[in-house]
Amino acid sequence: MKSEFSRVITLLRKEKNISQKQAAAELGISQALLSHYENGIRECGLGFLVKCADFYGVSCDYLLGRSADRDGTTLSVDEIPEPDMGGKENVMGSAGILPVLNKKLIANSLNILFDQMARTGNRRLITAVSEFLMLSVYRMFRLVYSANPKNQQNLFSLPRVLSDRYADAVMQLREADIAALVESGDLDQGAEPLTTQRMSELYPLFATSLLSLVKNAESAVTGSVPGDR
Repeated sequence: MKSEFSRVITLLRKEKNISQKQAAAELGISQALLSHYENGIRECGLGFLVKCADFYGVSCDYLLGRSADRDGTTLSVDEIPEPDMGGKENVMGSAGILPVLNKKLIANSLNILFDQMARTGNRRLITAVSEFLMLSVYRMFRLVYSANPKNQQNLFSLPRVLSDRYADAVMQLREADIAALVESGDLDQGAEPLTTQRMSELYPLFATSLLSLVKNAESAVTGSVPGDR
């Protein structure tokens, strides 16, 4: 399997819209050697790593997969932008208000979910639920991203045939982990009862969104069950 470095330099070259031959000439190596680097057949030295970073305008940490940011920045919690800071995500487009409405329902509901998890103080629960949700978003984004054949498919390190199955398997494992934690009773120690009234008191801005999400989700589930339509 390709290394992260191999995948990233291939992606960057294609983003730059240049051939292997052109990139190799600019980097001062043969096309055959660059092909070996891009296919993970050979490992490069430090000098070539630095030359690549300068040529593509990224950090060495980004090339090695140590940072998701091109300049090598590692974000702290306080530095991660809020979902609506960019503004563009609230543009309705041809789909109308539906994407904005659903995004707000989901985002507001997640605020309650993560607050409730934080109240348990259980790191295993928080990790398991977070991984489950991240994988769900990853799978849906990858499907939507793949709908446009012009998008660069090597954005992802795992082949689609593997990612779908692996993600599904890990999601089932995390759901089992969460169920086991719930069954153990460890999450219920000293927890206050949560009613719709108490939820409205704790989360006056978000409770209605979560209740709407619950209703919409259950409608989707019952609507997909034969005989319940």
